[in-house]
Amino acid sequence: MKTYQLLKMAIKSIITNKIRSFLTMLGIIIGIASVIILIAMGQGSTKSVQNSIQSMGTNLITVSITAGQAKEVSTQELNELKTKPGIKDISPTISSNNVNISSGDQTATTTVQAVEPNYETIKNTPVESGRFINQDDLDNRYYSAVIGTDVATELFNSTDVVGQKITISGVSFDIVGVLKSQGTSSNGSADDTIMLPLTTAQRLLKTTQIKTFYVQASSSDKVNTAMEYLELFLDTKYGLSTSSSSTVTNQYYRVFNQTSLLQTATSTTQTMTNELAGIACISLLVGGIGIMNIMLVSVMERTREIGIRKALGAKRKAILMQFLIEAIFVSGIGGILGVIIGVGGSELLQTFNHTAISLSGSVILASFAFSVTVGVVFGLYPANKASKLSPIDALAQE
Repeated sequence: MKTYQLLKMAIKSIITNKIRSFLTMLGIIIGIASVIILIAMGQGSTKSVQNSIQSMGTNLITVSITAGQAKEVSTQELNELKTKPGIKDISPTISSNNVNISSGDQTATTTVQAVEPNYETIKNTPVESGRFINQDDLDNRYYSAVIGTDVATELFNSTDVVGQKITISGVSFDIVGVLKSQGTSSNGSADDTIMLPLTTAQRLLKTTQIKTFYVQASSSDKVNTAMEYLELFLDTKYGLSTSSSSTVTNQYYRVFNQTSLLQTATSTTQTMTNELAGIACISLLVGGIGIMNIMLVSVMERTREIGIRKALGAKRKAILMQFLIEAIFVSGIGGILGVIIGVGGSELLQTFNHTAISLSGSVILASFAFSVTVGVVFGLYPANKASKLSPIDALAQE
């Protein structure tokens, strides 16, 4: 029997049992759509995290003093470190969470960061309007503040606030700049913050202890050199540490560079993506079982038809191909509908829920190919069973 005749018979069988065919496809549709949407979300999250980390530069090194009673790192020591090979610049910071702020009748709490002017370049935190903290602010302990867009919106209902005043812990500050929005990460919103001159904030926060400082290596190739000098300085101050190619730790401090952070974040999000895809694939397997079940029912219903065709000379191969093509058709159409729903659902999530989405053509093709494979695998047994029916036994069935 020619292929087009087998296709015609398969399509006729599917159309004759529309509801049953659709319900059989449903498992495939849900599985394919789930795989595409979940992988798109996972890949989107991975790219978002990678772009966020890479935007700060691969030559950034972060040093965190983790012990509360650890010796203080002085500004003089950091200035001496700047002269070491491989180190281009260092920006110390002091931060305090849940600081009370207000403007007029509006009040809120936010994170205050004490920074130096070079923080803008080292951490890549440009301003949207106004200016960043400058050396005059630092030298003269001016009451200048650079605020995030979330703070501006919450207190002023606008981001056009340069020149206005904001009260921080009861002290009035002049807003000299508004930070460019950087969105939300795993560490919280980068826009819900206020930056003050280091010298001014030390008085406001009543502390001079530098818990974190950012080191900018001369280039990506000099990161290891800079890490070695940092390790030597910290070992001298706090005792011996354990180290790897990208991380240095002991009980008092932790040092890591962007490469380490990027690798960890990528590995974590990739693992999450794989787990989500695995869960979605279960739907495809369930859909495949549904196909096998319905095809077995179809074989039982059409036993006499099979017997008549065999009695008229139809070969076993033709019978097998007829039922296998039906299974492939069901899974293939389900796969196409699943792809359409998956792509459409991903776009809707990105548009209305602002979810990071990254659709991959290879994933879409692989999902569709998998759906067809499911049809072949789970349709093979019923088709084989139909092809093995004896014409005499089949014709004897009522």
